[in-house]
Amino acid sequence: MPDQFYYALEVALNGLTAGVMYALVALGFVLIFKASGIFNFAQGVMALFAALTLVGLQDGQIPFSHLINAIFGTELHNFGWNMPTLLAIPATMLVMVAFAWAVERLILRHLINQEPIILFMATIGLAYFLEGFGDIMWGAEVKRLDVGLPQGMSGALEEFTFQTFGYGFYLDRLDIWAAGIAAALVVSLTLFSQYTKQGRALRAVADDHQAALSVGISLRAIWVLTWAIAGFVALVAGIMWGSKSGVQFSLSLIALKALPVLMLGGFTSIPGAIVGGLMIGVGEKLFDFFLQPVIGGATENWFAYMLALAFLVFRPQGLFGEKIIERV
Repeated sequence: MPDQFYYALEVALNGLTAGVMYALVALGFVLIFKASGIFNFAQGVMALFAALTLVGLQDGQIPFSHLINAIFGTELHNFGWNMPTLLAIPATMLVMVAFAWAVERLILRHLINQEPIILFMATIGLAYFLEGFGDIMWGAEVKRLDVGLPQGMSGALEEFTFQTFGYGFYLDRLDIWAAGIAAALVVSLTLFSQYTKQGRALRAVADDHQAALSVGISLRAIWVLTWAIAGFVALVAGIMWGSKSGVQFSLSLIALKALPVLMLGGFTSIPGAIVGGLMIGVGEKLFDFFLQPVIGGATENWFAYMLALAFLVFRPQGLFGEKIIERV
């Protein structure tokens, strides 16, 4: 086969790995929307805050040192002891659990039975607060995140494909690991929701809040659990994106890439988030590969939104979403 075909196939494979990264962010949106009907605008900032916290713990940085130095004229920076990655990751997860508890205690319990638009606006405020809090706590400079995942092009894959097809495929090892971790995460979430008591309670709340309350399920406990799981997903996404491009405040914008994924897969479907992410990832890479020489411009940047617009017109619930029927 001609090299052009193999190059297109390589582009598609890179699109698959990019789609997995999009799907990781979309998963957090889906989890919270299923359990509470809230579109969490802060999910991207949660990934940023989790990554900032992880790097800060790894580097032994003193929290709020920038603020303390500015007020008192001190020169505090580090504790002098760097936390090992195997301890920093669970510690960051505890921070995200505390964040989930604070969200339920300070925001959600005061907005029960409010209109969805009010809850959505609350998450917008939460996003801006969390971004500013992360800046004050850890600083705004770009940080390098390294959790020990292999990076760089996979020489073994290149050699294998060259010997098999006569064409060496170039894939980043970090992207391959991200794909594997995302797959394991989806399987784990599916098993959790199907076979654990807490998972079944989460599904019951997602189906009908009032019915779940009538059988003794604590809505507040489920909300804390849901936001904690979304925080864990945000941590995984923050690790992958931060390892790839550094931990910087533009990391929060990955939420914008998750929007087309949700529109394709559906706001209430975990498998839909994965399928939507893969479709967006492969589609934008191939679209750019074939049409960019013809029409020019950064086609990869707007393809996802054009595809999402088409779905909004012809199938607004997405591929796996539930069709909303309003009775009047």
